[in-house]
Amino acid sequence: MNTTLSFNRLVSIGLWIAGGGTALFLIAPILAIVPLSFNAEPFFTYPMPGLSLRWYEEFLASGVWRLALANSIIVAIFATLLSTVLGTLAAIGLSQADCPARATLTAILISPIIVPVVVAAVGIYYVFAAVGLLNSLTGLVLAHTVLGAPFVVVTVTAALSGFDHNLMRAASSLGATPVEAVFRIMLPLIAPGVASGALFAFVTSFDEVVVALFISGSEQRTLPRQMWSGVRETLSPTIAAVATLLIIFSTLFLATVQWLQKRAEQQKMRSEG
Repeated sequence: MNTTLSFNRLVSIGLWIAGGGTALFLIAPILAIVPLSFNAEPFFTYPMPGLSLRWYEEFLASGVWRLALANSIIVAIFATLLSTVLGTLAAIGLSQADCPARATLTAILISPIIVPVVVAAVGIYYVFAAVGLLNSLTGLVLAHTVLGAPFVVVTVTAALSGFDHNLMRAASSLGATPVEAVFRIMLPLIAPGVASGALFAFVTSFDEVVVALFISGSEQRTLPRQMWSGVRETLSPTIAAVATLLIIFSTLFLATVQWLQKRAEQQKMRSEG
């Protein structure tokens, strides 16, 4: 028996080592860019001759970078709001027992996740060119809404899978209108799923570059597009500084999503209890 326990322990240790090595292999290229953002010289070289915050100062002082950051934040906020509202309404509609062609509608709604982004960008370009939405923040917001809404649909649908629809019938029997029942009963219970979907939509918009390359002009440059242009034109450690800030943002995003998922599980356990 001791031999079996020792063997199982060795297997467990081996799995932890293999998993840790795989994670390090995947994360190392991302983390390698972080020290370069503090390089005192304008070159991507190791070992670094010294440390400096000049590239972060250049990012904050440059009008081009500030405009790109402002555009990304504005577009991401409005795209998130639209994606959250539309995606939540779509998920609530799909969760109804009498929803016709549920499978077909679900496939259509989540198709932007499945279709290659280049194909989607070309289609959006031709449609927006016909209606005059190219080279505008409005067009970029609508395009990012199309890309972000499917994530809201998926997360809210998952949250609704554990929702007891008898609560809505009970609210209706007590005199609540359908709208009142949704806002006072359903939304508070599925709020973690809605928030998770909104976060995914925000990050999708904030990090998107392919559609931005197709439909935005020089005045509508987002942060990822500006980084892309910087890599092609003048490779500067400022890009490493921006990438480091995005890594920190993505880490905080993942931590927030994990917290929301745990909160949703706790709410589900309380409601079942």
